[in-house]
Amino acid sequence: MAAHRKPRQRSTGGGKARTAATIALAGAATATGLDGTGHAEPQLTPGQVRAKVDKLYQEAEVATEKYNGAKEKAEAAGQRLKGLQEQAARKKERLNTAREALGAVASAQYRGGGLDPALQLALSDDPDRYLQNAEFVERAGNRQRSAVAGVRQQLREIEQLRGAAHIELTSLKSRQSELKRHKKTITGKLGSARQLLTRLTAEERTRLGESPRASRASGARDPLAAPGPAASQAPNSRAAAAVSYAYQKLGSPYVWGATGPNAFDCSGLVQAAYRSAGVSLPRTTYSQIDAGRRVSRSELLPGDLVFFYAGISHVGIYVGNGRMIHAPNPSAPVRVAPLDEMPFAGATRVV
Repeated sequence: MAAHRKPRQRSTGGGKARTAATIALAGAATATGLDGTGHAEPQLTPGQVRAKVDKLYQEAEVATEKYNGAKEKAEAAGQRLKGLQEQAARKKERLNTAREALGAVASAQYRGGGLDPALQLALSDDPDRYLQNAEFVERAGNRQRSAVAGVRQQLREIEQLRGAAHIELTSLKSRQSELKRHKKTITGKLGSARQLLTRLTAEERTRLGESPRASRASGARDPLAAPGPAASQAPNSRAAAAVSYAYQKLGSPYVWGATGPNAFDCSGLVQAAYRSAGVSLPRTTYSQIDAGRRVSRSELLPGDLVFFYAGISHVGIYVGNGRMIHAPNPSAPVRVAPLDEMPFAGATRVV
């Protein structure tokens, strides 16, 4: 009897429901792609990767200079705090010595006190000597009062030092927190740049100048990669020495926060070069631009500091013929480069 059953007809409504569900799922997938979740990023051209990487490097360098400034201030606060603590310790030692002396005097008075001075004079076997001693005791009493006043003053000074040390400690902790924030920003930007660069082949990275080996090789072939001509055109011996130092460091790696002798960031290279010439420069680009006399681009001489970007976040050392030596970024070592490589912002002659 089962063979005579009428076959069950397909529900047209079920097909429509499945079709609607398929469309809905497709729409959901499209919507997910639009908001950036679960959808692969579009393939970037090497030029687009380079543009994004350059932007990340520049943002990281801004954070690096802020880190350098915060570190400099933290170190200064730490030195001031150490000085205040040492000063307080020395004053406390002197205070303890003064207290011991006062304690000895007080004990002697307690042991020898009790008799009226007139009665002591009457009972004395040698009144003249007693009177001399009494005058001495009076003078000693004056000195004692002076010693007590001195102890009180020392206590006030120690409290003032402790208050100043507390302020410096608060400043130091604030700078340390600032350092952590900038460090997080730097590592995040550099990490994103590294991820972008992994999309390129070795050949593409070399072509875009992102290969340290290629940068060193091009520097070796560069006829200006020798200090002689640039140093001879420097305005004085110290500028010439700074230029010579920079040439010696060609090929050194870029490491953010580094000031040499084997690795540098941009302002660290400049600071180290002039330090080798006996000139002390501030740590950050923001301060270095004000460390000397401003000069126009047309007035540049070897040894002048050249600055880039509106925020003054990058610096190099001018070496003549429209070129500089600088520490570019983590993907390239210290090298000779044209000034037009970045937007020029100004220049300073240090010496």
